Amino acid sequence: MPSLTLRASAADPSTLDPEETWTRDHLESVQLERLRATLHHAYANVPLYKRKFDDAGVHPDDLHGLEDLAKFPFTTKEDLRSTYPFGMFAVPQDQIARIHASSGTTGQPTVVGYTAGDLGRWASLVARSLRASGVKAGWKVHNAYGYGLFTGGLGAHAGAERLGCTVIPISGGQTERQVQLIRDFEPDAILATPTYLLTILDAMAAAGIDPRSTSLKTGVLGAEPWTEGMRQELEGRMGFDACDIYGLSEVMGPGVAGECVESKDGSHVWEDHFRPEIIDPFTEKVLDDGAAGELVFTSLTKEALPIIRYRTHDLTRLLPGTARPGMRRMERITGRSDDMVIVRGVNLFPTQVEELALAIPALSPHFQLELTRPEGQRMDQLTINIEVRDGVAPADGAAAAKELQHQIKTHIGSTCTVRIVEQGSLVRSSGKLRRIYDLRPRA
Repeated sequence: MPSLTLRASAADPSTLDPEETWTRDHLESVQLERLRATLHHAYANVPLYKRKFDDAGVHPDDLHGLEDLAKFPFTTKEDLRSTYPFGMFAVPQDQIARIHASSGTTGQPTVVGYTAGDLGRWASLVARSLRASGVKAGWKVHNAYGYGLFTGGLGAHAGAERLGCTVIPISGGQTERQVQLIRDFEPDAILATPTYLLTILDAMAAAGIDPRSTSLKTGVLGAEPWTEGMRQELEGRMGFDACDIYGLSEVMGPGVAGECVESKDGSHVWEDHFRPEIIDPFTEKVLDDGAAGELVFTSLTKEALPIIRYRTHDLTRLLPGTARPGMRRMERITGRSDDMVIVRGVNLFPTQVEELALAIPALSPHFQLELTRPEGQRMDQLTINIEVRDGVAPADGAAAAKELQHQIKTHIGSTCTVRIVEQGSLVRSSGKLRRIYDLRPRA
C-alpha cells in the first residue's frame, strides 16, 4: 500500500501531498487499478463478499472501467451486523492492530478492524484533512472528540500527531474542565462536533469568558450534519475559521474527506483512497455528478476491512473540485435518509430547521424536534422546542416562534408547533447531539 508524506501548509501546492495535485485523468487511472485490487481482495478473503458477488452474478474480473463498479452489490450496515464480530475482516487476526465498534444502541454493533498499514494511512488522511482546514504543524490541538471504541477521538488524535501537532486529549464531556484547559493550555485549534463546541461556548459565556478572547484560531468539526448557518454562528462567536471534516467508522473514520479553509465550499473527498458514488436511495440507480442523492463509498486501499459500495444514508451531491481540482467535493450533508422525519407526508430534516432558526436573530441554535400522535388522532404532530438568545423579551420570543413556524411551512411545507422553552432547559451536546425525540405510541 502507498505511503503518504505530510507537510505543514494550507494551500501552497509545493507543500501538499503529491496526490492532492494529481489531474483527474491520472487520479481515475489510479482508482481503477486500486479498485481492481480491492475487489479481488474482498472476494478472496471475505465470505460475505464472495457470496454477494456470486449471487449478483459478478466477479472482480468484470471490472473493466470505473463505471463497472455499478454492477457490484451494495454493502449495508446490516451486512456488518450479520457478520458480528469479525466476519468482515479480510486478514488473519494476528494482522489486526486495532478494533473499533459502534455503540450498538439501535442493534448489533458494527465492528471495524485496522492493520498497521491501515492505521498509518488513516493518520495520514486525517493529517491531510486538518492541514487543508488550516491546522499547522507545531500547533496545540484540543481534541474534544470521544475516545474509546468510537473512531473520532483516536482517529483525530493520530492525524494531529502525524501532522506534527501537540495533542491535548481531553475527549468529550467535562465541559467546565474543557473551558479551563482552553484558557490554561492556550490551544490553537479545537476538534469537536459542532453542537459540542456550541456547548463549550455556552459554558464560556456562563463563566463570563468572551470566546473571541481565547487562543483558538481554527475549529475542525464533524461527526454530525451541520449547516452554513451553524458555521456563521460558531465563527461569529469564536472569531475563528470553522471547517468540516467527514468520515464514518465503516469506511475508515474521520478523514475520508475534508474542507479546505481557503474555499469553505464543502469537503473534498480524498479520492486516491475512496471512490464515491451518488445513488437514488429508492431506485438505487447511480446518479450523475451534481444530482442530489445518497452517498456510497468504496475503499481503495484498506487491508483489514475492504468496503464495497457502502450505503452511508448521508444525503448530498458530488461537485467538481475547487481548492483541490482533481478531487471531487461533497456538498454539505443535508441529512441522513434514516434521520428523516415524515410529518403528514412531508420530508423534514433537523438541518433544515437549524438553517431556518439561525436566520431569525432572536432564536438560539438549541432546539429539539418532538414527534407525537395525540390519543384518538391519526395525524402525527411535530413540535419544535427551541430556546431564545440572552436578553430576548417574551413578546419577541413569541414573535420569533411564529416566524419560524411560518418559515417551516413556507420553505419545507410542514405544519408544526414552535414552543419557546426556558433557557438552558434543553439537553446540551457532550458529543453527538440527539435532535429528534419520537414520542409516538408504538404499535
